[in-house]
Amino acid sequence: MAKTFQQIQQQIEALTRQAEELRRKEIAGVVARIKEAIATYGLTASDLGLTEAPRKARTAKAASPTAGRRKGSKLKVKVKYRDESGNTWTGRGLKPRWLTAALASGKQLSDFLV
Repeated sequence: MAKTFQQIQQQIEALTRQAEELRRKEIAGVVARIKEAIATYGLTASDLGLTEAPRKARTAKAASPTAGRRKGSKLKVKVKYRDESGNTWTGRGLKPRWLTAALASGKQLSDFLV
């Protein structure tokens, strides 16, 4: 006997409820095991990498890597490569012309490491 669309939708809803309940139970078990390990080993939030340098509490918006920056401002990226003329490259994006030309002339990328 073929099932109707409505019957299948009801099955999906029932399975979704079941899955959510199982997930809640599994999470409760995981949390209990984590709490037990924390108590057993005397772990701190810092040990678990859950703290940062003291600063304001982070909100969801502040958690963004671009939070607090003005529109149009760029992150400072450390220079990885420099030539004797002072040309630099961070290693991001396309290789600059000065580096491409130097590599074509037989130099190694490692020759320019900062």
